[in-house]
Order: sequence, then C-alpha cells, then structure tokens
Amino acid sequence: MIHDGRFGRFGGFYVAEPLLPALEALEQAWLDAREDSDFQATFRALLSDYAGRPTPLYRSPALSETLGCTVYLKREDLLHGGAHKTNNTLGQGLLARKMGCRRLIAETGAGQHGVATAMVGALLGLEVRVFMGALDVARQAPNVQRMQLFGAEVVPVEAGARSLKDAINEAMRYWTEHIRDTFYVFGTAAGPHPYPSIVRDFQRVIGEEIRREVLARHGRLPTAVLACVGGGSNAIGAFAPFLDDAEVALIGVEPGGEGLDSGKHGATLSRGELGCVHGSLSLLLQDSHGQVQEAHSISAGLDYPGVGPEHAHLRQTGRAIYDSATDDEALRAFAWLCRSEGILPALESSHAVAAALRLTERFDSDDVVVINLSGRGDKDLAHAMSALEARR
Repeated sequence: MIHDGRFGRFGGFYVAEPLLPALEALEQAWLDAREDSDFQATFRALLSDYAGRPTPLYRSPALSETLGCTVYLKREDLLHGGAHKTNNTLGQGLLARKMGCRRLIAETGAGQHGVATAMVGALLGLEVRVFMGALDVARQAPNVQRMQLFGAEVVPVEAGARSLKDAINEAMRYWTEHIRDTFYVFGTAAGPHPYPSIVRDFQRVIGEEIRREVLARHGRLPTAVLACVGGGSNAIGAFAPFLDDAEVALIGVEPGGEGLDSGKHGATLSRGELGCVHGSLSLLLQDSHGQVQEAHSISAGLDYPGVGPEHAHLRQTGRAIYDSATDDEALRAFAWLCRSEGILPALESSHAVAAALRLTERFDSDDVVVINLSGRGDKDLAHAMSALEARR
C-alpha cells in the first residue's frame, strides 16, 4: 500500500486512478533499491565513473572578497551533462531498468533534465521521449540538439504558456496512456509521492559532499548553504544532509522575475497559496478562483508555478529561508561571475549568486558559505547575451 508521502501538511498524491498502481510499484521499487547493495553500488559507480563525482568545492576569491568571508562554489556545473540533473536521472534510470520498463519519458524546462534523461537512456539502452514547452524549445536550442543527438524524441508542447508546467501536464497525460512499459523520470522535487522523496534521495549526494568537504577543510560545518529554487531539486539535494544541523542556515533563492510587485515573478514560496498541482499539495501561484497563474523567470528552469512540498514545509517550519532575485539581478550576477572568475553559470544558478551578493552584511570573516552552482550556462548564452544587450 502506498504511503501518503507528507511533509507536514504538504505532499501526498492527487492523481488519476490509473496512475495509482504505477506509483505504488514505483514506491516499492525505490524502497527496495534503498536496501539493495548491488543497486547502490551500481549507482555510486556510475556517479563516479560516468558522471564525474565528486564535483569540486571551489573557493571563489571574488565572492570571498565581496562577502568578506570564505565562499565556496559547489561545482555541479562540471558534472557530466552540465548540471546536477544527472544525479537523479542515473538513479531513476536504474529504477526503470529494475522495474522492466523499456521507455523513459521526462519533462524539461531549461533542457538540462531532458539532456540528462537522454544521456541515461542512451547509456542503459532505453527509448526516451522528452516533453518540452515550445517557448523553451526556442530559447534552449543547444539542449534540444543534445537530446536529439543522444537519440531522444523531443516533443514541443504548444499548450498554455508553452513552458515547464505545460510540459509536465503533457508528460503525465502520456504516462497515463502508456503506463505498462513507460517510466516517468520526474525532474524536480515535486509531483506526487514518492517522487519528491526519490529526487531528494538521488540528489542528496550534493549535500553529502559539501558536508564532507567543508569538515575536511575547516573542521566544522558551513555557516550557510545557498541554492536556487524552482521546483527545488538541486536545493533539496544540497539542504537534506543539514536538516538536523540548526547552526547551518539553508537559503533558497526563487525567481523574482521582473519584481515581486510586477505580477511577473516565480516566487511561489513568497507569494504562493496552498493548492494542488501535478499531483502534490504544496504552495502554488494561483488567482482568487484557484486557477494556476503562470510563473515568470528569465531562466527556463525556474518558471514553475509550484514548488516541491518539502520546501513548502521547510519554509513553514522556518528551517529554511527563501529569498528571491529578479531577472536583472540574475543577469548581473551571470555577467559578474563570468568576468570575476571565468566561470559561466546557468541563469538558474545565477539567482543564488545574485542573492549572495546582497548578503554582504550577514556574514562575519570567519564564516564559511557554500553556493550550489547547479549548472553551467552554455545553454543560456544566446538568450542571456540578447537580454544583456537589451538592458544596455
């Protein structure tokens, strides 16, 4: 029997009845895999030998000088595939093989999860179909090409705002119709149970490495860990190993879009209300009639109107703090890190850097701050350069 998958009042599973057997089978496969030494050994070996873990913890001279303390970048951008998404898709791909599925489907916004799913499909010999909003197909062309090179079929979604929310809708519809032989590789820490917990488990390697590396260098835990938040997979992976360490501040950074008062933002945790989207009860951008409002962000991977239920719970309990960064702030941080460190961050990750640049008064000289650089910005170059030029 499937568990309710609650984080306080948030989470659960609210899906069409035909999906319940698939979710129950998925939960059992995941619980078995957690205790299966062979599965875990294969997963860890692929993280090391295929994906390139552990990723470096790089002390940033420019950020350290600006914030007046020791600042590290957790370099998930150097992972095979260019982002943290590879951690999760390797784990879920192995679950799909364990369950005897022959096809993987996925949704994607910025394209990084689609690329990671396509890579794993090629690696494991599984068919891959990726649903992607038509707007994101246009602004993330390099990732579309990579998915196709890896053998995936990319399905542009023309419905709604033609972005991430709509890609998830189409993926879930397809899954309902092809449930017997298809595994849905959910990309973020949202969706119906058990996906938020599965994604957290496969992404927690980020936080485990941060914990181990900071302890080895400083003999103590970090003062703060920062990460961008759309649905919340990279952030929950970075936060999870520190949840019981009250001395470690956990700071998530949402997309402020054109400004929180503009009506064009994606700050779900700041402005959202209790609602259900994509099979989970969480905070949601919605109007007075309960209709989902479109989220806005310059980064394709953050324009999601909901958020993972565990993040909603962490905000409600006060265990994590959630800030936001506007499009302009993210663009400035994107350009600043390029010039200051020779590192090209994803626009998603640039939101976390932007928030850090505003926290110069928060930290003392002996503090240790880690920013999770969740992905690299090659995919964003044309879009970011055009936006920067328009702002000059």
